[in-house]
Amino acid sequence: MRLRKRDLRAPVKGDLDITFSQERISAHGGLEIFRRYLHVLELPRHLREALAPHGLHGDYGVVGIAFSILALILIGGWRVTHLAFVGSDPIVLRFAGLRRLPADRTVVRWLKRFSSQALLSLETLIRDLVHDQIERAKLSSLTIDLDGTVLRTGAKVEGTARGFNPHHPKDPSYYPLTAHVASIGQILRVWNRPGNVNDSHNAAGFLRGVLGDLRARFGARLRLSLRMDGAFFVPEVLQFLDEHPDVHWAMKVPLWKWLGLRDEIPQCRRWRRVDDRVEGFTTAVIFNRPGWPPALRVVVYRKRVFHESAKNFQLDLFTPDDGHFEYSAVATSLEWDVARLWHFMAGRGGHEKTLGELKSQFAFDAIPTNHKEANSAWQMLCVLAFNLVRSFQIALGAPRRTRTWKHTFGWVFQSLSTLRFELIHQPVRLVYPKGRAELRFAVPPAAEKHIGRALERIAAVA
Repeated sequence: MRLRKRDLRAPVKGDLDITFSQERISAHGGLEIFRRYLHVLELPRHLREALAPHGLHGDYGVVGIAFSILALILIGGWRVTHLAFVGSDPIVLRFAGLRRLPADRTVVRWLKRFSSQALLSLETLIRDLVHDQIERAKLSSLTIDLDGTVLRTGAKVEGTARGFNPHHPKDPSYYPLTAHVASIGQILRVWNRPGNVNDSHNAAGFLRGVLGDLRARFGARLRLSLRMDGAFFVPEVLQFLDEHPDVHWAMKVPLWKWLGLRDEIPQCRRWRRVDDRVEGFTTAVIFNRPGWPPALRVVVYRKRVFHESAKNFQLDLFTPDDGHFEYSAVATSLEWDVARLWHFMAGRGGHEKTLGELKSQFAFDAIPTNHKEANSAWQMLCVLAFNLVRSFQIALGAPRRTRTWKHTFGWVFQSLSTLRFELIHQPVRLVYPKGRAELRFAVPPAAEKHIGRALERIAAVA
């Protein structure tokens, strides 16, 4: 049926008068649904037990301030000063369990009270929640990715240093190291470090803690695999991996001249096909240096490209007769063939997507204070919010992905920006018919159906 134009168009004959009121309305109605899920997980109790013993209580309480920060991140706030712009929102106040949100200075002072022991307790809470999600998902194997990311800071921020930042080489920065559980897309552990350290700095100790906690919780019934880039190709990490034969691993290998891979590449006459553009061959690297393992299985790859790189160093080095190639190498304890290992290492892109989501949507790269411990606490709270959003989507019935050789996300996750648009940023009014509080959504049918389905899922989880 064709509609008439007068049924589609509405006249606008001037500007409306703008007034201000104290009506109990909110643009973040979906926060109430998320709040119910957090209470199903008993997150307030866990936060209280983890942080209250470290002198972090106060007028607002540990849960009140922590939930205020979580609410701010979920609705898109980027700075603690943004709390002032949602201070009268009834749903944000209900989410935090407060009659009044804390001021930005109150939040900053609270963050600065974090000690190393308090950070350890918050880290343990994050770890336990991820372990619980692994248990609920009934996973029999895990792939853990290790990588760091640069967070630019101000010149007077504590615990920072100038490091490898090609776009802003003169800016001080943090360089936190993260452990990412590929299948559930959550951060298992984050460790804040100054920006002038290498990825591999104390990575063996970091791995020892991550793997030790997993073995303590799940024992040997959980198969573990590790993926790392070439920055972790150092004797300390390789020695740690050699001491744990029950953990499978794959790691990019720098094409250093002393490894001998450069000499083998032009001599290879048989490359095994991965796809139309990628080929590889298997070899072994023999080490004659103290601290390094005796030998490693290495797979060398070449990828045909149709452009010249900026430095053009690999093209000048190998000068193949049949086109241009980019070369890479992977050391591994896995006995997989060339094709499967290539796809497995390509799955590291899921960790990059997680870091990008953390920085673009969860204020992970915001630096709220000039204290290192306070900024580390902020990073952990951002990671906590991120993990909760991922587990929330699993609980709401996110579609399962078909398992592939990439060993990446096991579910189809939405970005937080999509989740905000479809669920969190929904207009509501808090009313009291017959003296009983009621939340009235003013949404179109599609949003109403989505909200109803979410409530049913949360009720089933409880």
